[in-house]
Amino acid sequence: MRRILLAIACVAVILLAPPSLIDAAPQPQAARPKVLAFFTPGGELDHVLFAQQAMRALAAGAGDGGYAFTATTDWDHLNDANLRDVRVVIWLNDMPHTPAQRQAFERYMSGSGAWLGFHVSGFGNTAWPWFTEFMGGSRFTASNWPSLPARINVDDGAHPIVKGVPPSFVAPINEWYSWTPSPRANPDVKVLLTLDASNFPLGVKNTLNGGDIPVAWINTKYRMVYVNYGHGDQIYSTPPLPTMIDNILRWLLSR
Repeated sequence: MRRILLAIACVAVILLAPPSLIDAAPQPQAARPKVLAFFTPGGELDHVLFAQQAMRALAAGAGDGGYAFTATTDWDHLNDANLRDVRVVIWLNDMPHTPAQRQAFERYMSGSGAWLGFHVSGFGNTAWPWFTEFMGGSRFTASNWPSLPARINVDDGAHPIVKGVPPSFVAPINEWYSWTPSPRANPDVKVLLTLDASNFPLGVKNTLNGGDIPVAWINTKYRMVYVNYGHGDQIYSTPPLPTMIDNILRWLLSR
């Protein structure tokens, strides 16, 4: 009888024991890849509004997207030590301003880094020729004003970045940029979106009168995507644009 009671007691201990006692060496959960966004809280209000909206959306989508999202206003975090375990860097509404920040970003991209840049983050400046090459050799030339909606065409519907994006759609108000030379002239550039010719002339005070005006592209020498939209608080109001942003992150994280 004593043996029977002892056996029952042993079974009860095993069944009621906490998991840590049953499995002394559980498998750790794989760390999610890090996505780090940089933004500037000052400057043009429409750029700030977009950055705030994008950060909320990126934070909300991190769980389903399989990444860990953080954002900072401190551009000095653009350094070798901090970028070492970051999978994707995002510039929401600004760009590095010091040589140390720029050089750290160059090293990051020349290694295994990935970048998503919005709107004004693609400007660069004459003091940073590397970034002009990074953007496909193109520099900002002009823009429309005031901000207006525009019809956008998808250049390659088979590309995973535009999966679920209609071949042509009207994007909400934005300040649209033209570039010289057109990024399309660079054989290393793959254009994803382009302003439709029906938009022209586009603007009132400042007018875009035509030409080849890409809206989003990849420089295939790097893991990078640039998108022109990022002005105001309406970008996430049209489904194709947030769909494309989610696609971009998945594409960058998978490469």
